[in-house]
Amino acid sequence: MILACTPKTSAQQDSARTITFSTDSLQHLDWRMRHKPGRAALYSAIIPGAGQIYNRKHWKAPIAWIGLGTCVYFIHQNNTQYVRYRDDYVAIVDSDPNTVDEFGGTIPSDAIRSVADTYHKWRDLSYIFLAGVYVLNVMDAAVDGYFVRFDVSNDLSLDLRPSLPLAARGALGVSISVHL
Repeated sequence: MILACTPKTSAQQDSARTITFSTDSLQHLDWRMRHKPGRAALYSAIIPGAGQIYNRKHWKAPIAWIGLGTCVYFIHQNNTQYVRYRDDYVAIVDSDPNTVDEFGGTIPSDAIRSVADTYHKWRDLSYIFLAGVYVLNVMDAAVDGYFVRFDVSNDLSLDLRPSLPLAARGALGVSISVHL
């Protein structure tokens, strides 16, 4: 195997390393070149879904909003039911004849406390899911921000054929080339 190398002068090396942009050339760059993934994550952290819009993946923003809204809905519903059953439990066990529970004494206090504890647990889990959906929203914006410049052309092909240099030596071989 023969390799040919041509040395470069120091002036050629310096000019190859130095790239300058004027403000006019930055304005004419494609939006993908001006795109910053950290900014997408920041936008999504401040306003959920804003990073997806910044990444120009507008269809992802409603998914983030629906996920967060669903978690908030379940937090509200579970908290409402928790307060309801907790107050009924307190009304039963406080031994004050003036307080009356919602069920009129037909349900035992331990059953009401069990239901209240269940709603309390579900409310807390809803908060955890809310935090998870929020973090996924920010992560999606950041990861998608890094893939903005990733280009997949329409011509994806796979070429499978015998390797001629290996076949000429009497060895078996297959070469695979993927053109992106």
